[in-house]
Amino acid sequence: MLIIDDEDDIRTIASMALARADGWQVRSASDGAAGIAIAEAWQPDAILLDAMMPDMDGLATIRVLRERPATQAIPVLFFTAGVQPSERQVLIEAGAAGVLAKPFDAMTLPTAVAQALGWSV
Repeated sequence: MLIIDDEDDIRTIASMALARADGWQVRSASDGAAGIAIAEAWQPDAILLDAMMPDMDGLATIRVLRERPATQAIPVLFFTAGVQPSERQVLIEAGAAGVLAKPFDAMTLPTAVAQALGWSV
């Protein structure tokens, strides 16, 4: 799992929560450009992407991920606070597999991610 989020605390807590899940390896990036580079090199099973980041926001990041052959098939879950139904639809239309809400419960995050991606839990 690759976590792309500009907030250090979110990356740390989400990384720890997901790393506890059986067999999950987690890496993180603090911005869209770094996340794209890691995704291309590492080929994660999925990406948890913050929708609202400075410089290159989540929407711009997923558009680049979907354009590049090495990353176009990697499932992306947006991770965001306060998204409206119309905004959620824009994220899904951009190629997201789903949208998870912030704040999140670290204890249930692995299950929420797995369910959103259709993975067995």
